[in-house]
Amino acid sequence: MLVDSHCHLDFADFDGELDTILDAARAQGVRAFQTISTRLSTYQRVRAVAAAHDDVWCSVGIHPHEAGPEGPVAAETLIGLAADDPKVIGIGETGLDYYYGKSPREDQIRTFEAHCAASRATGLPVIIHTRDADDDTIAVLERQMGQGVFPGLIHCFTGTDRLADAALAMGLSISISGIITFRNAEELRQTVKRVPLDKLLVETDAPYLAPVPKRGKRNEPAFVAHTAAFLADLKGVSAGELAMATTDNFYRLFSKAVRPALSAAAG
Repeated sequence: MLVDSHCHLDFADFDGELDTILDAARAQGVRAFQTISTRLSTYQRVRAVAAAHDDVWCSVGIHPHEAGPEGPVAAETLIGLAADDPKVIGIGETGLDYYYGKSPREDQIRTFEAHCAASRATGLPVIIHTRDADDDTIAVLERQMGQGVFPGLIHCFTGTDRLADAALAMGLSISISGIITFRNAEELRQTVKRVPLDKLLVETDAPYLAPVPKRGKRNEPAFVAHTAAFLADLKGVSAGELAMATTDNFYRLFSKAVRPALSAAAG
């Protein structure tokens, strides 16, 4: 059993095909999916996808690219959207992206801090996107953790040893995308080798970042199997052990998600 811990099933890339795409993933042993919110203005679309499928969960939040256009958000707004909704299991994605700079840094930081506060209040993990912003990401997390610890993970991890060490020291998990399979990702691979197996999750970030051997194509949840197989080899464990560990890690971190009962034959 595998879990695609981070995908964007509400995106137009999947219009008219979502049922077929999910069935293809299930055939590859993917038994749960988390579809991720990037804008509050489109959150109801995300929620509708989760509501339509028993094995799809969702988050609520604002991507750092959208921190400016979406305007300031209060932690209370995020808390209210997550409250008493059994399908909402995470807060985000949020964080800092200084590579593209699509939103002012001060807006990104303010929004990131609101998400951390919502995570602390709800107990739901904060889902963190960070690119070219290691120092400020660590600073925000340390400042927010100082007000009370909260769960979370760095999604689509591409950071440095320093970021990985800081995240792990704060109790965060690390999620691995298809980037780990790319030819130019050797530095990332060396960092991920150091991450304990009980802190790793796998994801697609579909429709983006298809892993080798699907690179260049639209990514979809079934392809998480390729990333998981590559990661198992990198970590020196069997594919089954990797699948079991990352699935256990997902349900331990996103504890609001209900784990399906599987027969022995289903694996």
